[in-house]
Amino acid sequence: MSNIEIIAVLLGIANIVLIIRRSVWNYPFGIAMVSLYFVIFREAKLYSDAGLQIFFVIVNAYGWWSWSRNKAQAGEVVVERLTPNGYAAWIALSILATLTWGFVMNQHSDASYPFWDAGVAMLSVIGQILMTRRLIENWYWWIAVNIISIPLYVLKGLYLTAGLYALFLALAIAGLLEWRKVLSRHLP
Repeated sequence: MSNIEIIAVLLGIANIVLIIRRSVWNYPFGIAMVSLYFVIFREAKLYSDAGLQIFFVIVNAYGWWSWSRNKAQAGEVVVERLTPNGYAAWIALSILATLTWGFVMNQHSDASYPFWDAGVAMLSVIGQILMTRRLIENWYWWIAVNIISIPLYVLKGLYLTAGLYALFLALAIAGLLEWRKVLSRHLP
């Protein structure tokens, strides 16, 4: 455990709480957190996770812009839902992306647990895209990411980060429940 990991964890908690509340202010906390996690994961040889943090900076900047422009009259961010075909397509893409990236990392790097790490990275990319688009299904991806991340980070000795992801798992479930309530209030 390092000071940088402690700060990243605190920023992560603030980020997820603000996402659950559908606050656009989640994004500055997210950008700061992922910037720190780039360093943490690079040092742990979790290269897919490290690279993921670069993606997160970019998509958080986009999300900040997008959420700022997609608010209801009351100022809340509007929540939407995937179609069944869209849901199936995102699942298929998740599997294909994980296997492809895992193979690349396995063949061309000294990454620890390349397929496991690729799963965390690819599911996170898709979860982030769905969240940026304000789709309720993003929470299913984050639940899966958290479930597979916790044991990986324990194996790598990133105990505080594993604890953060356990908290993220609880918050992802809470986020799903909250966004379901919001969505049900806005259905005709």
